Amino acid sequence: MQQMNRPDPAPSRLHYRMQRLMLTPLFRVLLRVGLPVAAVAGAGAIYFADLDRREAFFATFHELRRSFEERPEFMVKLMAIDGASDSVAEDIREIVPIDFPVSSFDLDLDAMRDTVTGLDAVQSASLRVRQGGVLQIDVIERVPALVWRTASGLELLDKTGVQVGPLTSRSARPDLPLIAGAGANEHVAEALDLIAAAGPLAARMRGLVRVGERRWDVVLNRDQRILLPEAGAVQALERVIAMHQAVDMLSRDLVTVDLRLPGRPTVRMTDLAVQEMWRIKSIEFGE
Repeated sequence: MQQMNRPDPAPSRLHYRMQRLMLTPLFRVLLRVGLPVAAVAGAGAIYFADLDRREAFFATFHELRRSFEERPEFMVKLMAIDGASDSVAEDIREIVPIDFPVSSFDLDLDAMRDTVTGLDAVQSASLRVRQGGVLQIDVIERVPALVWRTASGLELLDKTGVQVGPLTSRSARPDLPLIAGAGANEHVAEALDLIAAAGPLAARMRGLVRVGERRWDVVLNRDQRILLPEAGAVQALERVIAMHQAVDMLSRDLVTVDLRLPGRPTVRMTDLAVQEMWRIKSIEFGE
C-alpha cells in the first residue's frame, strides 16, 4: 500500500525563533511597555506638531495650574513678625514688599529669609506659612554689646563684632561700653575681656581706643590713659589694677601708665606734679 504523507510536527525555523524570542524577558518588557509608550509618543508628536494645538494645550494647562494655586486655602493674606523690635519689624516690612493676598506657591521663602537676615540687626530668621493664610516670620535679633565710635558716627556692635545698627548719640546707650579706633570692631572679643578685667575701674573708665590697629589704650577720667602692649594686654591691665589697689597709684597726678614694653613700665606725671616734685627736690638740696 502506498504510505500517506503526514505533515512534519517540528516547528519551522521562523516559528522556533519567535518562540525563543518570546521567552526573552527584555523582549517581553519591550512588547508590553515599550510598544504602547511608542504609540502614545507618536500620537502626541502628531498632535503637538500643530502650533495652534500646542498653544491651546499650554494655555489650558496654565489656567488649570493657576486656578489650583489660587484656591482660598493656598492664599496668604497677612504677615506676622515675632521676636523683632518695632524698628526692625518696620525694616522687614519695607524690604519684603508683598501685595496681599498672594498665593503661597508664589512665595520664595528661602530668598525672603536671606533678605531678612541681610539686615544688620537680625542674627537669624525663619519663615513659614501657617494656618489662616499668615506668613509667619520669627526673628532673633543681635544683642548690642559695645558702642563703636568711628569717623562717620556711632555704631552698635554685638559680641562677635558684627554691626547691629547706627546709634544717634552716646547718651542713647550709656549702659554699653565704648570703643574707638580703626579696626576696633575686629577685636571685640579682646575688648570685652579688657572691660571685664577693668571691673575695679569701671566707675572711672571712659572706654578703649585701638591704636595703630595693633594695641589698646584704656581711657580713664581725669585724662588718664593706660597704654597696653600688643600681646598680653589683659594681664598687663590686671597688674596695673593690682598696683592701684596696693598703693592707690591711679589716684595720683599721673597722665599715662605705659606698659608697651613689658620689661620697662613707665609713668608720666602731669606738668603740675613735675613742677611740684622739682620744687620739693630743690628744697631738699637747699637751693
